[in-house]
Amino acid sequence: MSTIALVGSDTLLGREIRDIVATSEGDLSLRLVADSDEAAGALTRVGDEPAVVGGLTALSLAGARAVFLAGSAEASRKALELAADEPETTIIDLTGAAEDRPDARLRAPLVESTEDADETDYESAVQVIAHPAAIALALFLRRLHSIEAVRASVIQIFAPASEHGTEGVEELQGQTVSLLSFKKLPHAVFDTQLSFSMLAKYGEEAKVALEETELRIERHLASLLALPGAGEGVPMPSLRLIQAPVFHGYSFGAWVEFEADPNLETLESGLVTGSIEVRGSEFEAPTNVGQAGQSGIAVGAISPDRNRPEACWFWLAADNLRLTAENGVAVARQLV
Repeated sequence: MSTIALVGSDTLLGREIRDIVATSEGDLSLRLVADSDEAAGALTRVGDEPAVVGGLTALSLAGARAVFLAGSAEASRKALELAADEPETTIIDLTGAAEDRPDARLRAPLVESTEDADETDYESAVQVIAHPAAIALALFLRRLHSIEAVRASVIQIFAPASEHGTEGVEELQGQTVSLLSFKKLPHAVFDTQLSFSMLAKYGEEAKVALEETELRIERHLASLLALPGAGEGVPMPSLRLIQAPVFHGYSFGAWVEFEADPNLETLESGLVTGSIEVRGSEFEAPTNVGQAGQSGIAVGAISPDRNRPEACWFWLAADNLRLTAENGVAVARQLV
């Protein structure tokens, strides 16, 4: 049984990791670590077993085969410093806090081919899990390109508040309640009204600019599309990130132009894999709500472009937390 320390065990991402480990077979044992002094010492559960959340100290990371970073940026920086004295410990960063380190490696096991995985340096100091929107789009575009050659694509990405963790979810909830009761809106995360509104840009005092996240998705997607294997060589799409007033789950509207007129039945049947669920025309289109807690991505509402016979429209949905967590756990399992 390999011990994996989970920093930020009570965050939205941390809870998702705990759920995956507890409900799936494997030989991973989680050591829960708080990302703040206030949470240390709390009694919780991993599956059916009771567990105590430890403080973020060198002792709590000592001897761990790997460390999940799933908490705040401050906690991630502290964990990276503490883990520097543990040469046998691999960092698995689910937050992007260590992305700029020279020893960081971008990872997305759901996208990587078997051949590429065999050559991966799993002992690299930091394994950074790709942004969930980039993973979802790489899964979709690579599979699509292996069925019918893609010439170009334009994709609108609709982000949920949970991308900013509990703070983002609570701010959206607080704004909704405040609007309905005619009170002043909280705006520490988005610095503008998100409730009942679609945002192409945050306020100037927002903690993270929406454009920064868009560029991060673009960088990660470009790297994932360049990986060897099926679907290699698909052209980079044009992307636009929009903040949606939803609590959880990504949605994507994709326009894809092919080299030749596509056959919709061929696309529907060919897209199906273990990580891609396809909803045919006889079923309801996927939604971010319906995809909550589900692995991979769902694709539906596939329809031809009436003005471009060689192009089609697609609608995608993915659970951002689940997608990030399941790729992080997959990396951890490659280490044991």
